Amino acid sequence: MLRKLIFPLLLGIAGCGVLVSLGVWQVQRLAWKEGILAELDSRMTGPAQPFVQTLTEAADEYKRVTLSGTPTGRELHVLTSGTAAGTGYRVISEFDLADGQSILVDLGLLPLDQKESAPLVSPMDLTGTLLWPDDQNSSTPDPDLAKNIWFARNVDLMADALSTAPFMVVASTASPQDPRLAPLPVETSGIKNDHLEYAITWFSLAVVWAVMTAFLIYRTTRQKDV
Repeated sequence: MLRKLIFPLLLGIAGCGVLVSLGVWQVQRLAWKEGILAELDSRMTGPAQPFVQTLTEAADEYKRVTLSGTPTGRELHVLTSGTAAGTGYRVISEFDLADGQSILVDLGLLPLDQKESAPLVSPMDLTGTLLWPDDQNSSTPDPDLAKNIWFARNVDLMADALSTAPFMVVASTASPQDPRLAPLPVETSGIKNDHLEYAITWFSLAVVWAVMTAFLIYRTTRQKDV
């Protein structure tokens, strides 16, 4: 009798152990992600500082910056959906700074039916968030350069295309505001944090596994009794 119970017991203990370990790992990941989001919130709500090209991705991403300059009218259009302003094109503009350098500025969402409309080329003051987007992945299509349609924001590729320094600022406010565009400021609510859901899933599977193991043991003992 005992021999027949060894296998289901080992199977149950091993399966529950693995599933519980995965759930604990997701809880740890949740704490790690919440720490990162708290740090990003502190950067995004802190006082805006003047943009300088000594800022770095590791130390300064998501910091609020101010800058003055002029969009040149040369821009890249990133097809975007699911935003608060709807579907359209993110306008990534070449932006000439007062010191003669140029960077990338995400000026906001352009409606689909206004793709050929003329951009505002005028000196403006901006407040925005310094960002190195990670929209690009292995399944992202290459940009359609002939139609100026991109499918991800890639700072290095876009900087090469517009001959700017590899910095991107996502505008939250602009004065004056390009009338074609709706600003899409950076918010941490858009950063995925699914670790709690994953943890609940793994712990739930551990409970199911334990119940199935108990049922298997019950069936095994019943067969012996018969």
